Order: sequence, then C-alpha cells, then structure tokens
Amino acid sequence: MLKFLAILAAGLLSGCASVADAGGLTELTVINRSTGERLPVYRHRGRMYIEGRAGERYAVELRNRTGGRILAVLSVDGVNAITGQTAAASQSGYVLDPWRRAEIAGWRKDMSEVAAFYFTALPDAYATRTGRPDNVGVIGVAVYKEYVEPPRVQLDAPAIAKSEAAGRLGGNDAAGARATPAPSEGAAQRRQLAEEKLGTGHGERVHAPTQHTEFRRASSTPYQRIAVYYDSRQNLIAQGVIPRYARLPQPFPDGGFVPDPS
Repeated sequence: MLKFLAILAAGLLSGCASVADAGGLTELTVINRSTGERLPVYRHRGRMYIEGRAGERYAVELRNRTGGRILAVLSVDGVNAITGQTAAASQSGYVLDPWRRAEIAGWRKDMSEVAAFYFTALPDAYATRTGRPDNVGVIGVAVYKEYVEPPRVQLDAPAIAKSEAAGRLGGNDAAGARATPAPSEGAAQRRQLAEEKLGTGHGERVHAPTQHTEFRRASSTPYQRIAVYYDSRQNLIAQGVIPRYARLPQPFPDGGFVPDPS
C-alpha cells in the first residue's frame, strides 16, 4: 500500500454535533455560518436531505468517532473540495486526529485560505461554472482508516500450530459501510420542481490555515461513505422530502393575558 499525502484539518473543535449519519467512523453535519444553526436532516426513501437557502454561507463539519486517525475525502457537487478535481474517493482529503472535529468552510485555495461555500442558484454554482453541473446538489465524504503496522509476536511451536488451526476454522469479517438502496422514483420526484435547483458557490476568501501530513490508507476502498442531498425548501416539498404542512400548531406561541376578541 502506498503512502498518500493528505491535508491535516485545522480549526478543531470540541462538543456535540447534530448527526447526519451516526454509523461508521464519521459524523457529518452542515452548519449555517451566519446563525451557527446545525441544519436539520430529513430522511426520505433511504436518502438524507437538508434545506439550503440561497445566499447563506455554510460549513461542513466532520467528526472522528474513533480512537485512530481517519482520512475524509470531501466532495461538494461532485467536486473535490481540496483539489477542485472531479471527485473520486482515491483523491486527497482531510486527516482528523482521534475524537476530533473539523469545520470545513470552503474550497481550498492554498494552505491558509478557502473560498466560502454558499448556497446559490444553479448557474452560479462552482461546479456549473467549471462545466460540471451534473452532480450539483449533494455533499459527500469517503472515509478511510489509517494503516497501523501490526505488532510482531513470537510464538512457540505448539502456539503456532493452534494459530494455524484457528485460521483454517475461522471466517473473514467484511467491514465497511452498508450501501443504501437507491430510491425508486415516485410521482412526487418526477413532479416539476417549484423553483431553480440550488448549488454551492465559490465565495469570499476565509482564513483557514492547514498543513500537510502523510497518511497510509488501511484499504483501497473507503470504510464509510456519506451522502447528504440539499435543495431549497420549495423543491424539497415538491419532491415529497418535506411535508407540505410540516409546521405543527404551537400550544404556547405567545405570552400575556387574554385580550377581547375583535
């Protein structure tokens, strides 16, 4: 297995996050940078969705849930957020230390700055402006474990024989992320959308220093993949992701005393 060059994520934080996918090595959360709100996740037909609002800046928060380092290859609209290449799982990514989180606020421009992520109309999306509009509307991450050299153990002859016998009898465990079945297209998904689709723009420069590090992947395929789809509220309602009347009546919308009726 070759050694790969990755980026060591800066801006490490502590505390709890809203979880987009609680399984596997990593949690992914999308944060509204203006309000600090962690965007709620809607689950629909085996997929995860968030509501975006045109013009609002956002960040992708990744949390390492393990006691070892991990490599997270981040894709936004089908584009690698570090290199700008059409995304592939084998490319460069962010390395997170054990039990740490990183907030990634934009497209990596150099070792000290990123260009801010923001929700925008499809023609203004970075992927569209660089001739790659086909995968606009999804944020993804491919996660790898780090290869760790196994310790060498000296065994005597009887122990070696027992070990070989156990190896013949034992089975192999297949570790990895469970694939989510593709949703069948229903009438709501085929319905014409209420407004133009959202994408992610290439915004103002944001200070986000980082540094290089080496990372050796434990396998050639990701241990976990996460995909979070996004669009405007109207479009998500049109697709059946958000119920048309999602807001419930509130028992205590206001305080004060009982006024006379008008």
